Amino acid sequence: MNSKFKGLGVAMVTPFTVEKEIDYDATERMVEHLVGGGVDYLVLLGTTGESVVLSDDEKKDFVEFVIKKNDARVPVVVGMGGHDTAKLLKSIKQFDFDGVDAILSVTPYYNKPTQKGLELHFRAVAAQSPVPVILYNVPGRTGINMTAETTLKLAHEVPNIIAIKEASANLNQQSYILRDRPDHFLVISGDDGLALPQLCMGMDGVISVVGNVLPNEFSQLVTSAMNGKLEIARELHYNLIEIIDTLFLEGNPGGAKAALSILGVIENNLRLPLAPISDTLYYKLQILLENR
Repeated sequence: MNSKFKGLGVAMVTPFTVEKEIDYDATERMVEHLVGGGVDYLVLLGTTGESVVLSDDEKKDFVEFVIKKNDARVPVVVGMGGHDTAKLLKSIKQFDFDGVDAILSVTPYYNKPTQKGLELHFRAVAAQSPVPVILYNVPGRTGINMTAETTLKLAHEVPNIIAIKEASANLNQQSYILRDRPDHFLVISGDDGLALPQLCMGMDGVISVVGNVLPNEFSQLVTSAMNGKLEIARELHYNLIEIIDTLFLEGNPGGAKAALSILGVIENNLRLPLAPISDTLYYKLQILLENR
């Protein structure tokens, strides 16, 4: 069952109209752009999806819409995390999981729990969730790193926790997780620019931002690396690395939405406090995408 989350998952953007409402026409285009581009699964309501500025009703409607348009072609993962464990458990209990294959749950942010606090938080999340749980460690955003020891304890002791999206950029920490994980537990890259070396280390795929923009090219990179075709993977990595770096220069998903607008998939609209990237960076992205 866990194999459905191998390969390329895309942390999908949430398109907005100029009035800052969810743009469902553009959302349908995004689904076709990604599924048609060869991605292995969709990840909704993550950081890239601007989930923190969506209301509960918007989240519900957006997930239902994407599930309908996807029509079971690829698995769907939904981001469900927070820094108030009781509130998160209530949200999970009330959520309609029809058509949802797993949740992606980020480490609690801002309040900086101890490793014991992280362990107990995720044990509670896994006990409440009716679908498998993918952990998400991204200390650059949350202010707290979940150690390899904590990750491995959860991986070995909690059957409903099936994977981790590791975005610490700490290759040593990730190596310990890869070395000591149980056979069923997936380790997924959360850093597009590091995907090639991480896949060579044995990671099971990537949950990607650049996959929004260039799903076909990045899917080829991931598949080639996972199949040991490193010469092809290296060439794709070198072709994409400047685009990847540029996408993040003024924050995510600002770069991704700008690139998607250049490609004509969605409009370049974000909700405050996020703002569109500068004209200078937009022009650079345009040149890079035209010349790739």
